[in-house]
Amino acid sequence: MSGDGISRRQFVTAGGAAMVAGLAGCSETGGATTDTMSSADTVKIGVLEDQSGNFALVGDPKYKASMLAIEEINNDGGIDGKQIEPVTRDPQSDNQRYQELTREFINEEGVDALWAGYSSATREAIRPIINRNEQLYFYTTQYEGGVCDKTTFAMGPTARQQLGTVLPYLVEEYGPKIYTIAADYNFGQLSADWVKVLANENDAEVLDEEFIPLSESSFGSVINNIQDADPDFVMSMLVGANHTSFYEQKASAGLDVPIGTSTAMAQGYEHERLDPPAMANIYAGVNYMQEVPTTSNTEDGGFVDRYFEKYPDAPYLNEEAETNYFSTYMYKEAVEQAGTLEQPEVIEALESGISLGTDRAPEAPEGETIELDGATHHVDHHMWVMRADEQHNVEAVENRKVPEQFLTETVGCNLPEESEQTQYTPVDYFEEAE
Repeated sequence: MSGDGISRRQFVTAGGAAMVAGLAGCSETGGATTDTMSSADTVKIGVLEDQSGNFALVGDPKYKASMLAIEEINNDGGIDGKQIEPVTRDPQSDNQRYQELTREFINEEGVDALWAGYSSATREAIRPIINRNEQLYFYTTQYEGGVCDKTTFAMGPTARQQLGTVLPYLVEEYGPKIYTIAADYNFGQLSADWVKVLANENDAEVLDEEFIPLSESSFGSVINNIQDADPDFVMSMLVGANHTSFYEQKASAGLDVPIGTSTAMAQGYEHERLDPPAMANIYAGVNYMQEVPTTSNTEDGGFVDRYFEKYPDAPYLNEEAETNYFSTYMYKEAVEQAGTLEQPEVIEALESGISLGTDRAPEAPEGETIELDGATHHVDHHMWVMRADEQHNVEAVENRKVPEQFLTETVGCNLPEESEQTQYTPVDYFEEAE
């Protein structure tokens, strides 16, 4: 449909609901286009984040942070003088509903850009729809890594960035013997593969690994297995409300082994929700937590203050919320650089390398200047190791800038040069991951 001289938004406006129904059947084979900045009245941003269901705890802050960024940008004049019109629905942590709403947002709403989904399973459920429509898509959860996709921008840190920050720290502090527990789906499985790769790179050893279904909330046998293995530390990539029980149960069982994680505290703020000492000696490798001690985050009038001024009853400002927030500003920079809402041109602008913390763009709350790597559509993040003590006080014990490495150095993903829609895995490149 992209070659007929009329954009999807123009078509929807002119043709009404009956014509939309006809368009929905054919648009999945054509490219997503929108009006130029000169003719569009608003910038339509689609936000599909879980506000109910199993992932509401982590998804609702993502939604709220998107709304904060949109409000701030609109109050500051919008995007090149155009106000952002948010289009939002609650997918309810249901992947089938995500698929239905993704089609609706693309084919009927004609969104200029889409933010959607917490879990990797959700991303993979909707990515084929996004690919068929050539829809500009921002995925903002920290994730296992490896997605090299022309229309997908994976803005959260990858497993190699997160685990590659916390695992070497724990090897140096506690020793080389590791026990891995992870959620039993693609995120957890691929993250566990990365633990093996990183263990090999740091002269460490994975004693054993266990994969836990998302529905599981009883961890007695897992705790017994960890105690029997006697590791120097555990790597935990547990996910969702049910898996939170592990931390309470390990404390009750007297399991006091240090735990490294890419998911706990920064996402589900277990250190705030659970009674001490459930999260004692937990080390999170993250790009952001509410407690990250940067000026733009914690100063008067900083990100934390602005978020809770807008949402005074919100319980916590989590990692993914910050990613939704700064990626909206990166999109603004790209549209203004492109001078159009046409998605291929905006993608080209994003691929030119958008930075925050410059004269044009605000600093990201996670710290320093962060850059979007145009070749891979990933972000070179400022990464932190955050530790909780027995009273659940959180402190930063290490921080440094960590670029995306797997797609850049190992795979050679270069999307401006070669369009792809592939997810690469460590098994493809590292024997130790097999």
